[in-house]
Amino acid sequence: MYSILLALIYLAFVSLGLPDSLLGSAWISMREQMEIPLSYAGILSMIIAGGTIISSLLSDKLTKRLGVGFITAISVLLTATALFGFSISKEFWMLCVWAVPYGVGAGAIDAALNNYVALHYASRHMNWLHCFWGVGAAISPYIMSYCLTNGMGWNSGYRTVSFIQFILTAILFISLPLWKMKKISTSNEQSNLPALKLSQIIRIKGVKFILPAFFGYCALESTTFLWASSYLVLSRGIDFEIASKYASLFFIGITAGRFLSGIISDKIGDRNMIRMGIGLIFAGILAIWLPVKTNWMCLYGLIIIGLGCAPIYPAIIHATPANFGKVNSQAIVGVQMASAYTGATFMPPLFGLIANHINISLFPAFLLIFAVLMVFMTEKLNKVTPKKENLHNAER
Repeated sequence: MYSILLALIYLAFVSLGLPDSLLGSAWISMREQMEIPLSYAGILSMIIAGGTIISSLLSDKLTKRLGVGFITAISVLLTATALFGFSISKEFWMLCVWAVPYGVGAGAIDAALNNYVALHYASRHMNWLHCFWGVGAAISPYIMSYCLTNGMGWNSGYRTVSFIQFILTAILFISLPLWKMKKISTSNEQSNLPALKLSQIIRIKGVKFILPAFFGYCALESTTFLWASSYLVLSRGIDFEIASKYASLFFIGITAGRFLSGIISDKIGDRNMIRMGIGLIFAGILAIWLPVKTNWMCLYGLIIIGLGCAPIYPAIIHATPANFGKVNSQAIVGVQMASAYTGATFMPPLFGLIANHINISLFPAFLLIFAVLMVFMTEKLNKVTPKKENLHNAER
């Protein structure tokens, strides 16, 4: 039954990735049809992120009350409904309304599933699951592109992805009995305890170190993804088409890196995977910062940063039960997610202000700040938490 449930979780992670890249691929067409400013995409992103942060913080209470399986099914249903709502929206305010369940659904399922996998499956599965998130995020732009190039419009793109989500919702509801089986349900020790308050979570040893570390990771990843192409063009004088190609390879580097990380993570352990990832990030930042005349080092530096980012998110999540105890893991994963989404939401716009008012050439220095924050905070965490690598059976 572990294998059947794991297959469903892999499918759910594909579902998690599907909506994440739709707005970016459809926005030009959406704003032209609705005759709204280009910057309004930021408003939608902020609403979605706000809903995600709130539901992440509530994930401990919701999961203990409703169970992981039901939370997963309801969250996918919320996302599917929101995507369908986008597809029938005629005005911007309607998009804003549907953006609320869009974000709430994403945060709840993300926290619940990540904690469940951290508790019950080996480290390699955590890496491969996040690789499958990348598969979902890569598929949806192709769906949107097909709809746009064949004259069906962005509405059809959203509607198609929503139908996929509704099908997955049905599968998840049908499979609810699997989650309730005694052998694969969350431990009674964890589920019977009352949900922790935020003030209680912060006081747990090591939490004050992991939250800024996760904030820094997602700030670095999101800033790189959003601003790398502009940096290559405006600061390094690289041709726009070449810059766009290599900036997209950063995302491919993360997806491929997570697949490779899954092969070695059980042997190396979560802590060393984080150290290896941060080391690669430092090497990549150095490569894009060096004032050399040839551009190949700068371009490949972005791929190296992507490979470095790959193992960090899954390793931090997978190590949570070992670092803080199984009974606390759901609450801490939820707060970690909220911290991560906060970094991903607010730091890329902050760099936009820096690039606009100072200089975009500060891009590597901005990334370096978060890389240093990560290494400092993760090593502080390692000193105050017990070393318990490979918490779960390797065969799972």
